[in-house]
Amino acid sequence: MLLALLALILAMGATMLLQKAFVPKFALDLAGGTTVTLSPVTQSGAAPSQESLDLAVNIIRERVNGTGLADADVAKSGDNIIISVGGAGTDEVVKSVGTTAELRFRQVLAVAAANAVPGKLPTAPATPAPSGSGSPAPTGKSSSKPTSSAKPSSTANPAPSGTPAGRALSSALTAPTPAPSASGDKAKPSGKATPEPSSSAASGQPSAQPTAPSAEDPLAGADLTGVDPAVAEKFKTLDCTGKDHGQGVQDDPEKQIVACSDDGTAKYVLEKAAVKGTEVSGATSGVDSTTGEWIVSVNFKSKGASQFAQITGQITSAPQPRNQLAMVLDGVVISAPVIEEPIPGGQARISGSFTQKTSTDLANQLKFGALPLKFNQSSIEEVSSTLGADQLQGGLLAGGIGLILVVLYSLLYYRGLGLVAVASLGVATILTYQSVVLLGHNANFRLSLPHIIGLIVSIGITADSFIVYFERMRDEMKEGRRSLRVAVEVAWVRARRTILIADAVMFIAALVLYFLAVGGVAGFAFAMGLTTLIDIMVVFLFTKPFVAALAKLPFFAKGHKLSGLDAERMSREPSDARTTVTQEG
Repeated sequence: MLLALLALILAMGATMLLQKAFVPKFALDLAGGTTVTLSPVTQSGAAPSQESLDLAVNIIRERVNGTGLADADVAKSGDNIIISVGGAGTDEVVKSVGTTAELRFRQVLAVAAANAVPGKLPTAPATPAPSGSGSPAPTGKSSSKPTSSAKPSSTANPAPSGTPAGRALSSALTAPTPAPSASGDKAKPSGKATPEPSSSAASGQPSAQPTAPSAEDPLAGADLTGVDPAVAEKFKTLDCTGKDHGQGVQDDPEKQIVACSDDGTAKYVLEKAAVKGTEVSGATSGVDSTTGEWIVSVNFKSKGASQFAQITGQITSAPQPRNQLAMVLDGVVISAPVIEEPIPGGQARISGSFTQKTSTDLANQLKFGALPLKFNQSSIEEVSSTLGADQLQGGLLAGGIGLILVVLYSLLYYRGLGLVAVASLGVATILTYQSVVLLGHNANFRLSLPHIIGLIVSIGITADSFIVYFERMRDEMKEGRRSLRVAVEVAWVRARRTILIADAVMFIAALVLYFLAVGGVAGFAFAMGLTTLIDIMVVFLFTKPFVAALAKLPFFAKGHKLSGLDAERMSREPSDARTTVTQEG
């Protein structure tokens, strides 16, 4: 057991070393952060209902905490919603909470560079990047070798310069790459250079490809067949290069629309919504076990599954860019992957040049896509941590004093046996610190004052466990006249049940409090639950095996006066007194 515990501590330490994570992340009250105030906007101008505000608060709280255990605070203040996030920059917070419209899945009808306007040439070729990720464009796979797949090639994407390359959406596919610039009638706008497929039939690439915009009209190559004339006109004049390129627009799902990519590098004409975001039952990010790539898995409800299967089946064989399915949130396109095959069953995945962060961000956007209200950002403020630093010093001082008092009491009352209690507290401290650091680095856990209070309370939880064991062991020695080695084992069988019941009650209380409370109370509950689990590990893997090892030493086995297990402390009567009682009986 001791070796298993040592291996666990060393493994966690090695992980910290590899990830270069040695200090916990701190929350708003300890490290400062950002506070955003959102004001609701209704079409009638009337005050929003409290029901809609409460729903918005819940969804926003899930968004800002969706990447981990950041312990962000989201609360109502009148008709406003105030979001406080620690350790995050203004841009990150605004991106997390600023999306307000419902998610839609729409077929792409036409696409062009963001600054392509008739009579106005693009000033500079934009660098393609996946929409909604902010990461470099996927490199894809070379298409110089013909493939046997009948699916549209994932590498020959004739998207214009600045168009997000998108990501492949299917059960197991790769991301498309923008096609190279070329001269001639079928030249495609510039992007990342990728060799042309040797055969369109072999590669499965649709033969109909849009031509490049001419010098006179940058949109000459855009196919606007079937597009509403008013929408087509708006598409031609739309410029997405400004700071405001359509965010916050609550689009009509029953109409064609134009929209910009969320990075502002491309503009789209989009068909009526094929699937609404309310039909998404869940979305998660993870790593593909075969390729090692980060992917996003999306699950649909029953109605959404049939709608999604229908739209993916319809557009699979369509020419570029009409074989792309755009995901529209808050009036902008967050991703527009190429559909390479029909996707039945209500499960799909998006793959491409994701990182852990970009895949998690997209999963959260898909999962928490709908808000009942539109909001304007009334104010954005950076919060200082000065007050929190003072409170942190006070909290650490109180925790240190409490720990010293527990150690002194243990040594005075249990003497040598108290060293086991001190060592148990030390091991619990090491495991707790390692857990907090690794959770901060991998799950965005941020340490706040309520967390620290929960950790300080855990000192008492750990002390309770070894006190129960020690007292049970001493009782066995008093009542049963057992040797220390026998008492250690017998007492453990009875004490561990009490310890497990006590820790189970504490953990259940922490669990209920965590899910029913919010903000600081939830943070306190999380810390208390974490340390309760650590206490069980310490008692089972360290305290009991360590006591069993010490019981073999003569210092403890023979009941030395400083061991805490001497005859006087065990309240044993002298042997002649016991004999006299026996004779009289």
